[in-house]
Amino acid sequence: MEADAEPGTTIGRLHRQEEKIIEESGIPYTFLRPGAFMQNFVNFFGQTIKDQNAIYIPAEDGKISFVDVRDIAAVATKILPTKSNGSQQHKNKSYDITGHDALSYNQAAEIPSKEIGKKISYIDIPEEDFRKGMKKMGMEDWLIDAIIEFYYIIREGHASLATNVVEQITGRKSISFEQFVRGYASSFS
Repeated sequence: MEADAEPGTTIGRLHRQEEKIIEESGIPYTFLRPGAFMQNFVNFFGQTIKDQNAIYIPAEDGKISFVDVRDIAAVATKILPTKSNGSQQHKNKSYDITGHDALSYNQAAEIPSKEIGKKISYIDIPEEDFRKGMKKMGMEDWLIDAIIEFYYIIREGHASLATNVVEQITGRKSISFEQFVRGYASSFS
């Protein structure tokens, strides 16, 4: 999301470099720029939620507008032109795609606690401990730095922007975090 923000983030700048290559090629494009995925709670936090009833992130009380990947797919199916619809309405445009509400990780932990009846805690860990954990997992330093930068952006309140792109394009509200948790309940217990 916000790949064209200045000065932006490392990951945003990498995405923007890719977008520029496509723009300069002359190929028609539509860029979908989603925020953080709700499914990361399954893919990256699922094991600690199951084993320790906790999410460990250095985000303090910063908020972020999580988006369900199913909403991204729904937007894509509506705007990408096909032979049958021939739509040019979205040609050479970019869309920042988020969920409807910005949540802190503490608020996000409270939702599965209520939905599945199991207390999940958000633990705001020190950045250095987070860095050590990623290093132990075998992540490269540049990626660790980029992820740490992302959590800095969240802590500073720069990830809380919520758009209504899902509703504008699909005609329905984006999937709420509560709906996401209900759909993935088995991943948290």
